[in-house]
Amino acid sequence: MRRVFWDDPYRFRLETTVAAVDGQAVELEETIFYAFAGGQESDYGDIAGRPVLEAVNYGDRIEYILADGHGLRAGDAVVVRVDPDRRLKLMRLHSAAELVLQLMYSATGGARKTGAHISADKARLDFSFAVSVAPLLPAIAALVNEAVAADLSIECGYWGESSERRSWRVNGFEPVPCCGTHPLRTGEIGAVRLKRENPGKGVERVEIRLRP
Repeated sequence: MRRVFWDDPYRFRLETTVAAVDGQAVELEETIFYAFAGGQESDYGDIAGRPVLEAVNYGDRIEYILADGHGLRAGDAVVVRVDPDRRLKLMRLHSAAELVLQLMYSATGGARKTGAHISADKARLDFSFAVSVAPLLPAIAALVNEAVAADLSIECGYWGESSERRSWRVNGFEPVPCCGTHPLRTGEIGAVRLKRENPGKGVERVEIRLRP
């Protein structure tokens, strides 16, 4: 399955062919419809006008769960659509989270990421760290917003020519493994605000939101 969302994350409509059908599960020859992976939530949208109830990532393939009686068969030509507003918010927040992650590593000198989640409303990063990160957040937020104002190029691709491991890169930051969708430039992220949460002993959570 060719994942067009990696080549063109701004594409919200695609004409393609159904590759396989197993009950409610449909696979496509190629797709623009991202399925939950790497902490980033799935897109919302439809296949041939049928709403996608769930998108399931199996690594080398993606299954789209449609309602019973969808009527699609292998070989059918279909149009796939994704919600553009949701996709753009997910992209912006995912890149914001990558910037915050690296700045947190630098600021703490010992925090270890234990979890991440990117929705269309906010992103969060969880760290194993013994003390509150609240005093660090104003400076980190300022540095993120400096990177946004600088409108730096965001590059997403593979670690090596023959590798299947995708990465995220921004000038001045370390490249990191990432299979999600991202904008082309940091300026598209917009201003970011950070908030500290404490979900449990020894766990520090940084909540990331985009300013209106």
